[in-house]
Amino acid sequence: MEGFVEFTNRSQGRDQIFRATQYTCMLLSYLIERKADKEKLVMKLKQLESSMSSGRKMFRLGNMVHALVAARRATQLPDVIPRFCLTASNLTRALYFVCDAVLWLNSVGLQPDVDKPKWRNWATKCYYISLLMNLGRDWYEISWRLEQAVQEEKIKGNSFWDKHNQELNGVKSDGVHGFFLLLFQILKKHPPLLLDLVKNLCDLSGPLDTLGIYKTNPGVVGFCGVISSLVGILTLASPHLKLKQ
Repeated sequence: MEGFVEFTNRSQGRDQIFRATQYTCMLLSYLIERKADKEKLVMKLKQLESSMSSGRKMFRLGNMVHALVAARRATQLPDVIPRFCLTASNLTRALYFVCDAVLWLNSVGLQPDVDKPKWRNWATKCYYISLLMNLGRDWYEISWRLEQAVQEEKIKGNSFWDKHNQELNGVKSDGVHGFFLLLFQILKKHPPLLLDLVKNLCDLSGPLDTLGIYKTNPGVVGFCGVISSLVGILTLASPHLKLKQ
């Protein structure tokens, strides 16, 4: 079991590094593509981006198994909403890897009759649903902590008291300003929740653009991909910053 965990962690770590390189190339090529003297550099960046995207296929098996194991683990969570969100997220993510594997088999000529647009659309939809489930879990965590903060305010004189400091003394919970101030303080005091929220929101830019729900451009997708990948690398390097299931 320890060997399996080490294998999947290594697989995820290498995938995140390839992913960060891929989206960095996408962002850089978008930023310089209009410069007349940069055609060769843009071409090299796009070739490297394509190579990184293809190279990431090597880690799909490890990531798919990791998603299935995570889904099984999520079914044992005591709270209904996190249990549903995380189970659905990991299962749809595993389906995304299956669809992506089919597309890879087509690209190397092993499945020439595959309907690429259909499978690519399925893969994107699975990824999109997985992200929505992750964001649902994040919102549940935020809502629970906001509710706790409001209760603390009522009990302790309309202030959100942290036993380690008194930063939130005098903060009012009513009104839009108070809500966002409480939200800011909660995310500030819970870095894993903040990082998970940032990662999921950044990841959302890709499927939103691909599915035509909210069209952006390769620059935005590349920038969001870089941020998401850096967060992923950070949470792998420092497990205490990863939001626990």
